[in-house]
Amino acid sequence: MLLKIRQTIVAILGWIAVILPITITITSLWASFDSRIPHIWDYHEGIYEIIFIGTILLFSFVMTAIFSISLTLIQNRKRDRLAEQWPTYNPINQKKRKKVIDDFFDKRFGDKEFRENVRTYNVQPEQNLETHQIQELYAHKNLDDIH
Repeated sequence: MLLKIRQTIVAILGWIAVILPITITITSLWASFDSRIPHIWDYHEGIYEIIFIGTILLFSFVMTAIFSISLTLIQNRKRDRLAEQWPTYNPINQKKRKKVIDDFFDKRFGDKEFRENVRTYNVQPEQNLETHQIQELYAHKNLDDIH
């Protein structure tokens, strides 16, 4: 129970340490334009410093936004021109690979209709695939697009 009370007090003090300086700075800056606003300090150097830092942060935000938006537009145009117009694989070899792999599975595990309609199928140890067996099958049939 004491731990929770201590954690709550530390959290409240932490939020006060964040909110209080921000409030003092905002009211002091606001008071430089309207003298009716209560403020703690009114040093002109401090006001100029706040405006200077605000200007730098605004400039940084605008430059980051321009950079991010322009690179996003460039990347989207590049993707539209290249990736979506040209397939990233050879479509003729893709059809041949599908035929080769279908024949391979038919020999190894039975025909497609049987495989899709059987409720359970136990794979025998000799039916397990080797690590690079399909890549080797494609290479043997000259259907390997990755060189």
